[in-house]
Amino acid sequence: MRHLVLLGGGYGNMRILLRLLPNHLPEDVHITLVDRIPYHCLKTEYYALAAGTISDHHIRVPFPEHPRLTYRFGEVVNIDLNHQNVQLQDGSSIQYDDLVIGLGCEDKYHGVPGAETFTHSIQSIEKARAAYEALNNLPPGAIVGIVGAGLSGVELASELAESRPDLHVKLFDRGERILPMFPKRLSNYVESWFKQHDIEIVRGSNITKVEEHTLYNHDHPVHCDVIVWTAGIQPNRVVRNLPVEKDKQGRVILTKQHHIPGYENVYVVGDCASLPHSPSAQLAEGQAEQIVQVLQKRWKGEEPPSEFPPIKLKGILGSLGRKHGFGLLADRPITGRVPRLLKSGVLWMYKYHNGY
Repeated sequence: MRHLVLLGGGYGNMRILLRLLPNHLPEDVHITLVDRIPYHCLKTEYYALAAGTISDHHIRVPFPEHPRLTYRFGEVVNIDLNHQNVQLQDGSSIQYDDLVIGLGCEDKYHGVPGAETFTHSIQSIEKARAAYEALNNLPPGAIVGIVGAGLSGVELASELAESRPDLHVKLFDRGERILPMFPKRLSNYVESWFKQHDIEIVRGSNITKVEEHTLYNHDHPVHCDVIVWTAGIQPNRVVRNLPVEKDKQGRVILTKQHHIPGYENVYVVGDCASLPHSPSAQLAEGQAEQIVQVLQKRWKGEEPPSEFPPIKLKGILGSLGRKHGFGLLADRPITGRVPRLLKSGVLWMYKYHNGY
């Protein structure tokens, strides 16, 4: 029996399971999925969980069931590529014939002293729950500092301003305009929404140190009752420790078939893979579709495709509370209620297609 091991129950590996099960998994292949928790989580909605506008249950999707699919719940601590072995924190290990690494990302603290210790995060379900508890236990008039004005920081700030208008939200960003990856028109729209909802944007900020309840912006102390860090990501620590070639962001450089050069049975999907686009759920799913094609060819003893067409992203959607949003669809900026409705629809479709 050939053993396919999937590390991480994120968007990429969920798409692999969706394509192989129930009817496209060869009789002589068994799958083991390894994750810390017993369900798939909608990571794109962690900001809303932290803000308290959706429940924990709302962002869970059950893992599929199949006679030749088993689950191991635990923390991956090491991958031995030469011995085809994955070690878990409890001391146990798993041998594999084929491996897909989809362990996701962690916060990147850019060497800022105290940032990891004294800030909250929305990069994992556990950390988003802790952020929810800290934010929603705040008294009226408390100050929330959010570091980083990319998509996560903007969505968290807007959701929090709508759900807790009694709080004072400060959004710290290095640039002169928020959402620098979007056209200026979208940034202006979001900034206008922020102004209406009393969210303070601290432009040109440089966080040099973090202490308990205190951010240092250009070495100047700023009191915050809770601080949430959304200022960058990096691949999971296990992937950073792999002795393979990586790009400047620490993501693994892959062949056109998405495997690690020299290890054609080891694939990397999602946030840990070096790809032309920024990490996203869409990108992980597009990559997973191609990995399944490679696996199916190799299981039959056939040559996989020599190359694939570029993965095309449909667009990016962001929310501003419950009724407004912004986004890019086919490179066209959209604002207002339509992108918010579209995002809700995409979320519903994802749950529906994954058997929620």
